[in-house]
Amino acid sequence: MRGGDEDVEVQAAVNSPVVVEQPDGVFVAGRRALTLGLVVTITLVGFEALAVSTVLPTVEDDLGGIALYGWVFSAFFLGNIVGIVAAGRDADRSGPARPFLVGLMFFAIGLLAGGFAPSMFALVVARFVQGVGAGAIPAVAYVVIGRAYPVALQARMFAVLSTAWVLPGVIGPAISGAIADLVGWRWVFLGLLPLVIVTGALTVRALHAIGAPEGDEPPDRRVDSWLLTVGAALVLGGATSGSLLVGIPLIIAGVLVALPPFVRIMPVGTLRAAPGLPAAVALRGIITFAFFGTDVFVSLTLTEEHNASATVAGLALTAGTLAWTVGAWVQERRVHRYGPRAFVRTGALIIAAGVGLMIVVALLPVSIAVAVLAWAVAGLGMGLAYAPISLVVLAEAPTGGEGTAAAALQLNDTLGIALGTGIAGAIDAAGDELGWSRGAALAVAFAMCVAFALAGAALARRLPNFVADRS
Repeated sequence: MRGGDEDVEVQAAVNSPVVVEQPDGVFVAGRRALTLGLVVTITLVGFEALAVSTVLPTVEDDLGGIALYGWVFSAFFLGNIVGIVAAGRDADRSGPARPFLVGLMFFAIGLLAGGFAPSMFALVVARFVQGVGAGAIPAVAYVVIGRAYPVALQARMFAVLSTAWVLPGVIGPAISGAIADLVGWRWVFLGLLPLVIVTGALTVRALHAIGAPEGDEPPDRRVDSWLLTVGAALVLGGATSGSLLVGIPLIIAGVLVALPPFVRIMPVGTLRAAPGLPAAVALRGIITFAFFGTDVFVSLTLTEEHNASATVAGLALTAGTLAWTVGAWVQERRVHRYGPRAFVRTGALIIAAGVGLMIVVALLPVSIAVAVLAWAVAGLGMGLAYAPISLVVLAEAPTGGEGTAAAALQLNDTLGIALGTGIAGAIDAAGDELGWSRGAALAVAFAMCVAFALAGAALARRLPNFVADRS
């Protein structure tokens, strides 16, 4: 009888269909074009952001307009606000393809206008248009990750997007400088146009498969985005005015104009970091404030306080970029085991440690290697904390409202960078007026950033331990 049973079992096994588990990942056949399109597009946006910093001194020599030098960057940030809010809403209304295409068109038009700019003012306008597109593209990318990738792959996709910044960070400045020297600075803008068009076509085609979500009509915050932009412009104008009599009223007016629309755009409870989605959005602004409020002054600290060359000072920034990518891949492999709360808390504490080391670099005659180590530590902290916040936002956003939530996250990202760099710069300028050494003024600014990072570590307890798959 036993032999007969075995024959029956064998025959059943032969007749049963063989189930082969399909491979899953961000580069499998069904997602390959989408992943590649997003990565290459983000890489191009990152390259342009870093390239402009490199060639702007050459641009100013050609066009003049030194008074508008800082506004080339500020205009880009102001355009981001408009693009982020508009793209997030449109992604919730019509799906991601249309806002991505519109954002790409604005970015391309800005490149074209920048390449043919006859004056510094025209370049500022072109950079605003560019900023609208550059704000829309990452906002849509976040929506796409939330809707087209399962939770198990979202952390990996965020790590892949972090890697997209490595190439621009490592070779972007050198390539853009060589282009400016060999064929002229205008080709730093114009040379990207063919690549933007090709990668855009690839990505938009893949995005059409992701339709519009179900759910209620998202609120229209476009007027609020413009009010927030005007308020931010007033604050930036006041911070760069060079006069307390002019600057303080402008800053106060800017806050009064910007605060009401900011509250309306953000999830309810963001200002008090209420648990869940509001805390995640608030935390992103806090950690970008802490990191970038120091990052923009790392090179200045080394060149002014340690007489390092710009090339040597750039090693610290490169170390930060590479360490950020390492941290992003570490969280990708462990975030579903330990949860976003643990990663954000740990990352914020590591950022505080890295910025704390920069205080030592600002005040004491230590080796340049200490600065490289300090900024690698801070970059590692950002890599660990940044993407897990995004996971929380996508998981906590209401169904069909991922675009609005992602827009709020990206907007707080941008505001955190702008406020961190702006306030740190104001402290540096105030220290100069008071007769402090540059190192002492920067140390005070860095201490403020440490406080923000520690506040982020404390607020991380308001994030969920784990995120669930909503599919």
